Amino acid sequence: MHRALRWLGRRLELRSFSLLPEHWNHAEGLRAALAVGLPLVLAIVTGQSFWGWAVYAAFWTCLCDAPGPNRLRRRLLAVFVVGGALVALVGAWMASFVPHGAMVIGPLLVFVVTALAGRLKFGGLVGTLSAVVAVVAVGFPHDLDQASLLAGAFFAGAAWSYLLITFLWRIDAFDPLRRASRAVSARLLDMADELAALREAAHRDAQWHSDHAEHRRAVRLAIERFRDVLTRYDGETGPERTARRELAAAETMFGALLALDQACIDRWGSVEDRSAVAEACRLAVASWFVAGGQETAAMAAARTVLQRLCADMPQPLFRGCAAAFGNALDILAGRRVPPVVVLSEDAWSPRASSLAMIQQGLRQAGGLVAVYYAVAVFGLGYPYWAAMAVIVVLQGDVRVTWSRGLERILGSLLGGAMALVFPLLGGGPVVPALGAVALAALTMALRSVNYTIFVMFLTMLFVLVTDMLHPGLGIASARIVDNVAGSVAALLAVFAFRPDFGPPLPKRIEAGIAAHRRYGEAVESGQSIDVIEAARRAAGRASVDAEIASHDLGGWLHRLTHRRADFAGLQEMRHLAGRAAMMWHGQLGEGRSAA
Repeated sequence: MHRALRWLGRRLELRSFSLLPEHWNHAEGLRAALAVGLPLVLAIVTGQSFWGWAVYAAFWTCLCDAPGPNRLRRRLLAVFVVGGALVALVGAWMASFVPHGAMVIGPLLVFVVTALAGRLKFGGLVGTLSAVVAVVAVGFPHDLDQASLLAGAFFAGAAWSYLLITFLWRIDAFDPLRRASRAVSARLLDMADELAALREAAHRDAQWHSDHAEHRRAVRLAIERFRDVLTRYDGETGPERTARRELAAAETMFGALLALDQACIDRWGSVEDRSAVAEACRLAVASWFVAGGQETAAMAAARTVLQRLCADMPQPLFRGCAAAFGNALDILAGRRVPPVVVLSEDAWSPRASSLAMIQQGLRQAGGLVAVYYAVAVFGLGYPYWAAMAVIVVLQGDVRVTWSRGLERILGSLLGGAMALVFPLLGGGPVVPALGAVALAALTMALRSVNYTIFVMFLTMLFVLVTDMLHPGLGIASARIVDNVAGSVAALLAVFAFRPDFGPPLPKRIEAGIAAHRRYGEAVESGQSIDVIEAARRAAGRASVDAEIASHDLGGWLHRLTHRRADFAGLQEMRHLAGRAAMMWHGQLGEGRSAA
């Protein structure tokens, strides 16, 4: 099942959509169900609808729990709990000062909290969720007493989730690292499986096709996701050091598979030699995938096979590939010092982060003005839902906003359509409450798997809870309309406020080709392993960037008139990378040290 999902994921990620089955997390889902369930029961028993703020706050606090060591998670969660309550108080109170106050206070408050979040390292999610609180709060204007009651309910729900996450129901803080590592080994195994199964058959990438180099791209993206998660644990001990070894081993294995992949494309060497090395590499990756980096009999057996190939293979390239995989297994087992692992290209700085978040805040404020205007013109029933869509969709450049907007619209359509059956449930408050708790569990468990599926369950959850606490007609259809309006407003905002389109597709292809040539030159000139690894990584990132750009909106329009030249350039990039990897592993097979 996971293999089929990864196959689908390889096709989706080329089009800027993610599908990561390894990130299904039932423990987070069950914890979120408990977090939401307690305040929901309180709201039903007391009959006080303001306790709905505790329900939403509990859920948002669970969403705010991002990967990282415990002290980082506690700090960011505490900022959200206290800051969110303050934002709820200020937003609800100040929105009552003048008619249509939300149209003024909402954008202003969103800009302030987004800019302030830029001062926090890894504070992006805190800023986004605090902005969500702001746009919902201004949708409920109250005097100071009622606003304080609303903010108090928010604080109670958020504080309850904080206690649950940090003290009562702890989940291993290093679990995201293990999931990211397993995602890498799974994609390496998929690539090795395909190479081992080729034998006499022609490699699919010998000719250009729409999913050209899908395994290379999938592995590179998985490695970069692993690297991004690992950055949040920088300076930790224990599992963080294990993860560094796994990242170094993954890069080593990937380099060897690149060389072997290109050898299969070029039909270099004999079929028997290629197949023997591919099968040995597959066994090595499988031993890591199954054991998770622990020394096992399977890993020892794979090492023995690789050592025999190093001794028997006549071709230096194949000896080098086998030697590289043997080195990777030694790194995993702690028998070999890994190469230096670079976690981040740029050091984080409050100034640079603040400037980026100020620009982000301006875009979101502009999008909110547009959506509030649409609310006034078309009379949308739940304007804060449209405003929430602006906040969560407008999270980056045009490519990110476009893909998130499409996913949110699709998820809202599916979730809203499914929510239409809720009135048929019956059972008084008990059945809908149980449904809401189950939906909270599913939504949280799926939050990192796929955004469309996440939004689908989130829509059903919010429709059900809203209908329980604030009964009304057309809630499901209103959710659909509001999310579509908010997503469109977000896209308009990213176009209007200094849109970041990035370089045009031909420039990206040129940059990718240049990066791959630098990789080849580093190998040919005998640079150190650290320089070669850095050049290979830069070349891989440039290839992925160009390939994904060729499938986004701007790249698709460009390909209408430049299809042949673009495809030739993209194919040249991948062949340059593969042949540079072949050259490096040929040198390794001739006795060059990989240290």
